[in-house]
Formats: sequence, structure tokens, C-alpha cells
Amino acid sequence: MDGTYQGRGNGILLAIDHDSGKPLYLEFVTNETNAHYQEALRSIECRGYQVRGIIIDGRRSLFQLFEGYPIQMCQFHMRQIVRRYLTLHPRLLAARELNELMKDLVQMTESEFNQHYTQWKQRWDSTIKRRSVSKTTGKSRFTHRRLRTAMNSIDFYRPYLFTYQRPDCAGMPNTNNKIEGIFTDLKKNLNTHSGMNEQSRRRFISGFFLASDGDPQVK
Repeated sequence: MDGTYQGRGNGILLAIDHDSGKPLYLEFVTNETNAHYQEALRSIECRGYQVRGIIIDGRRSLFQLFEGYPIQMCQFHMRQIVRRYLTLHPRLLAARELNELMKDLVQMTESEFNQHYTQWKQRWDSTIKRRSVSKTTGKSRFTHRRLRTAMNSIDFYRPYLFTYQRPDCAGMPNTNNKIEGIFTDLKKNLNTHSGMNEQSRRRFISGFFLASDGDPQVK
């Protein structure tokens, strides 16, 4: 499940079956809430589908909402989150090493990642904990706050990064790239039909997914 937007307040929430790529649920939204995701899952299960696992791109509240299901944090989005805090070419060596570790995330087993990540934390412990005094407030604060934020994000998502490697989750993807690809195709088609009013845009989107051999509930 994931959402995408084309302009402010013009969004859709989509759920697909990863194995077949068929859409299972489509809702037009102005913004995503937990209630939207909860209703999507309820609709899918009420129509007889068995939900074996859910791939999430980082919305933290969903991890608690769907705690009864196997949850995979999209590894691609995990890399993006870290990159957003550290940038592509950070000056700090500790940040460069963390970026390199995240580049290899999709090729690693859980034990390999945990080993390398723990070693990184130990190696850069003093850097991570370093504090400086603010010239404006006189208060002490962590010197490398963006590095710490990236690390804290990894710590939060780490229990969900390798769900797909569990024996009971065989076949589960480690990213939501399939749904991202569908969103890309949809936006390309919408761009070639620019100028549609809201009603026409919704009809076009509904038709786009109905034509994909799916049976989504559309709201």
C-alpha cells in the first residue's frame, strides 16, 4: 500500500497484490491518514483476500497500526531517508561510511547488516556522542545532529528491514518498487492528458486501474 499525489490535495491511496501486480484497493484522498489505510486493509480482507504481509515506505504510525501482520520496511526508502539526512557527498567520514553501508543494504542478510552496523556505531561512538555549546543559546547540543537523526531512523526501522528473509515470509519483496512503477506509469499517462477537470481525472484514474485486470474497490 502506498499513496501518491499530483498537485496539492490530489492524491490516491493504492493497494496492490505484489505477486500479480493487480490493484486491490483505490481511494481518492486529499491526505493520507491511518483511517484510510485501515479501511483499505478491511476492504481487501472482506473481499476474501489473505494478507500475508505489508510493505511500508516509512510512515511510522503504520507499524503500530499493522503490528499483527508481517511488515517489511521498504529498503529503497530506508536508503533514501538516510541519504536525505546525510546528503550524497557528506564531508564527515562517519557519514560517508554510513552511506556506503546503506548502499549495500539490499545485498545483505540481517546478520551481516547488524554486524556491520554495530561495528560502525562502536567505531564512531565518540563522534556520535560529541556535544557542542551553541553560541546563540549557550546550551549544549549534539554536534552532528543530522548523523544522529539518520542513525536513529535506522534504529527505528531495523526490526522491519529484513522481514522478507523470514522463512514464513518467503516470496515477500524487500521494496515497494512495483507500486512505485505503477505510479510512474499513471503520472505519465495523466501528463499526456493534462487539462482534465477533477471529475474527468478521477474517471481516467479509475479506468487506468480497471484496465489493468484488477478488481479494486474504488472510493
